[in-house]
Amino acid sequence: MSISKTAAATYLRVSGKGQVRGDGFPRQRGACATYAKRHGLELVGEYLDEGVSGTRDLGDRPGLADLIARVRSNGVRTVLVENATRLARDLMVGEVILGEFRQLGVAVIAADSGSDLTVSDGDPTRTLIRQVLGAVAQFEKTIMVSKLRGARQRTRRATGRCEGRKPFGSTPAEMSALATMRHLARKPRGGTRRSYAAIAAELDAAAIPTRTGKPWAATVVRRILQRAA
Repeated sequence: MSISKTAAATYLRVSGKGQVRGDGFPRQRGACATYAKRHGLELVGEYLDEGVSGTRDLGDRPGLADLIARVRSNGVRTVLVENATRLARDLMVGEVILGEFRQLGVAVIAADSGSDLTVSDGDPTRTLIRQVLGAVAQFEKTIMVSKLRGARQRTRRATGRCEGRKPFGSTPAEMSALATMRHLARKPRGGTRRSYAAIAAELDAAAIPTRTGKPWAATVVRRILQRAA
């Protein structure tokens, strides 16, 4: 069943274990439900983190991780929290989490104020954090690309190639076929060198398979022998 455009999920969090049985969850649930009713949103899922500090990042929040997995799988594009502190109490942690939602195209709404937390508010500190996070991500990407390029170059220097299909003769069966092909390509003493078409015919007659399972062709034989040479 397709997800309605007005579908929304809620995220609730309390920091202390003692708060789990207190009014924290009912209060947050009520605030989100009131906002949803007022703005015509259908609540389709609730995700909880019980006794989880607001300074913990995404990797330490199973409820939030489940919410993001739900968003990725079914198209929900609105998440409600009671207020910004339910998402995070640490500015850096909050920006990292909001950055994840931004990339998914999700609006995170604070029910108490109606503010879209994923929209840039012009705060210079938040802007600086986003720029630093973006610069770090770009740096990590550049380092990874550099490492992969270096690995390819080392492999190419050691083996003569790195990418693409391996040349014919890379497996034991192909090595045997290549040896037969080279033998057939030699000019016999006092005789005439075989043509590529003749070599292909003899390979077929000997039931030596090609890589694709098709009959041998003169052009294939020529390309393999020239590359092997």
